[in-house]
Amino acid sequence: MNRVYGIIGIRTKMANWNADFTGRPKSTSNGEIFGSDKALKYPMKKMWENRGEKVLFIKSWKEEKDTIVPRQLSERYAYLFSEIDKKTATKEVLGNLFRCIDVKNFGATFAEEGQNISITGAVQFGQGFNKFDNTNIEVQDILSPFVDSKAEEKGKEAKQSTLGTKITVDEAHYFYGFSINPKAYDEYKVILGDDFKGYTKEDYEAFKEVALKSATAYATNAKFGCDNEFALFVECHDAECYLPDLSEYIVFDSEKRAIDLSDVEVLVGDKGTIEVFVNPYMLTVQTTQRVKNIFTGEEIE
Repeated sequence: MNRVYGIIGIRTKMANWNADFTGRPKSTSNGEIFGSDKALKYPMKKMWENRGEKVLFIKSWKEEKDTIVPRQLSERYAYLFSEIDKKTATKEVLGNLFRCIDVKNFGATFAEEGQNISITGAVQFGQGFNKFDNTNIEVQDILSPFVDSKAEEKGKEAKQSTLGTKITVDEAHYFYGFSINPKAYDEYKVILGDDFKGYTKEDYEAFKEVALKSATAYATNAKFGCDNEFALFVECHDAECYLPDLSEYIVFDSEKRAIDLSDVEVLVGDKGTIEVFVNPYMLTVQTTQRVKNIFTGEEIE
């Protein structure tokens, strides 16, 4: 397969797609709200994990001294495969890393037990900037049913329930550009031999599925209200196809909740085949391409 470029759109309604350490939506120094690539990758990894795929870079837990703590990276690797010691061959570890679907897509840095492996992922994301003009940050006070257990430590009598805060945005529309370079793993074919096929069409289809569904599927308290609303895929016709971050070239109309893909279509030209998916109930798209329902995969008339 050749290179693939695209855009993933996430709609947020009274939710917080990606919070900073203060709990507020992540933003640049000039106040522009965005979501990091990590915020998008995590629901993808959870969806893969829930389907029984091997996922290395995700939090998991172990019992230790009558408590539960997160596993270290080496322990997560041992949980999926086997423990590493000084005699473990790097080729064996490398082969196992590529058996993890998150590593196969996003790459890995693995420096454990004498191993020093760095894999640049075939799939690369930009930051997902909010293109909605009228986003407001909402702060909600939440009353806990329990008193403050640390009140006495502060020299106070515990009489009142504690207060918490939930911070959301009223509405936001994040758009992530991405690229897939299937030749990123060609050098490892020599090391791992004929059994390793590199980044395949099957790997791309597995990525494409989570790109369309994983945010919608991952409905935690903070993420309930965050849904996949848009996706665009450009499958290049030849190996010499190089495109910039396509999310920079879409025009989003905040009043109409509409996307204009005219500039993207001009940019792509005859370099590749464009496929568009959208939530037709919340968003409209101006395009000459055929558009599919992001939930059903069926073509929209």
